[in-house]
Amino acid sequence: MRNLLVLLTVLLLAGGVQGDLEPQNDDPETVVISVDSTNLRFSPSQVTITEGDTVRFFWSGQALPHNAVEANGVFDSGEPARAVDYAYTFERGSNGTYDFVCEPHESMGMVGQITVEPAPPLVVEQAEQEEENTPFVSALGTVFSLFLAWAFVSRRQGNG
Repeated sequence: MRNLLVLLTVLLLAGGVQGDLEPQNDDPETVVISVDSTNLRFSPSQVTITEGDTVRFFWSGQALPHNAVEANGVFDSGEPARAVDYAYTFERGSNGTYDFVCEPHESMGMVGQITVEPAPPLVVEQAEQEEENTPFVSALGTVFSLFLAWAFVSRRQGNG
């Protein structure tokens, strides 16, 4: 009986907590970086994104093979190729600056940089509740809590 009373009390108290943690920005973006084969450059060579966004390295039909490799090994599109479709998502907590290169053409200046800005803080969205229901729920919760307290005290004193 005591375990049941504790469980009911916990459920009652937990029922009063409302809302969910949700990111403020629900729409992550995908930024595409391609190759300007005329100048052996990434296009664009510098991008600024937010945590949660994805960078997609995409090119096809290139005369020369290319790849995109981050300086510290955070991402690597693989062996140089004439057609690449590689995406990397920068998760929450990965803000910072990331330098990357095309390994075969780094010495020719085929380099790039991704700046990842912190994502907006998580916010608690309160569930909408009709005002006329709130007093009833509060009154019912109070009566139930008093009943549980009375039952517990009665059993402790040997009256139940």
